[in-house]
Amino acid sequence: MLRNREFRQLVILFVLIAAAAIMLGFAINMTAGILAIASAAAFGTAFFAFTKARYQSLAQISNQIDLVLHNVDHLYIGESDEGELSILQSEITKMMLRIREQNEALKKEKEHLADSLADIAHQLRTPLTSANLILSLLANNPGENERKSFVRETEELLVRMDWMITSLLKLSRLDAGIVEFQSESIDVNNLLGAALRPFLIPMELHDIDWQIDAPKGLMIQGDSAWLSEAIQNILKNCLESTGENGRIEIVCMDNPLFTEIIIHDSGAGFEKEDLPCLFDRFYRGKNSGATGYGIGLALCKMIITRQGGTITAKNHPQGGAIFAIRFPK
Repeated sequence: MLRNREFRQLVILFVLIAAAAIMLGFAINMTAGILAIASAAAFGTAFFAFTKARYQSLAQISNQIDLVLHNVDHLYIGESDEGELSILQSEITKMMLRIREQNEALKKEKEHLADSLADIAHQLRTPLTSANLILSLLANNPGENERKSFVRETEELLVRMDWMITSLLKLSRLDAGIVEFQSESIDVNNLLGAALRPFLIPMELHDIDWQIDAPKGLMIQGDSAWLSEAIQNILKNCLESTGENGRIEIVCMDNPLFTEIIIHDSGAGFEKEDLPCLFDRFYRGKNSGATGYGIGLALCKMIITRQGGTITAKNHPQGGAIFAIRFPK
């Protein structure tokens, strides 16, 4: 306590006042002097005991804060009686809980980042290994037809890698919060037409029928470019699932609460155990033969939810998968 300059000054002041009171008491008579000594001793003892208790409480709080700074968990600061010290303890306890929550969140983010980097490395290694294998086969001077086939496979691998890297960059931009979505009125028919346009030739080559049933003049609010990206990821998933001679149907509905876009394909649908994890990043399904990288649907959900919408996926009772996108009014 004596390290505190204010406390030392207070002690000196108390001693001077007590000495003056004692001298004045003895100047009056012996009894007054003795009474002054007793009073000074009693007040001094009470003040010292009270101040020591407060300093012990402050020292305890200081030790707890020091432990928090050294990442010690499960700390507890004892309760005090009502007063400024109790308020201080309450605020420090809140601060400790907030710091602990932030530390746990940071640990989870670091673990997620490590897992994501491992997944990205694995995803890139697979097409790179295939490309290296094709290059080694090309080095053996195959025939013209085989060479054309190898070149075509290499081009497909590079296209897949380019798509994956582009999608990962988009995910990282969304994670970092540097994407500013525009809020504009979007005609749903125009949005769906723009999203379908890149797939028209592949659907024609694979004899996949498609149909859009959307009321004319149906509007939603959002960023048309990013929403088109989200719908394209859904359509890409539907095309991979549908295969040859399939069908994709898009139905739009509107009510006073929300506008809904439903995309239904004629594929095999989802495995029951995959449904809760469809939109998880890098999730590829329990089926060992699952294609894709587990990026498209995760990116799709992030784009839609960041603009106030929701997306769900389930199996259609008559077969195939259903994706439902809702935009509240």
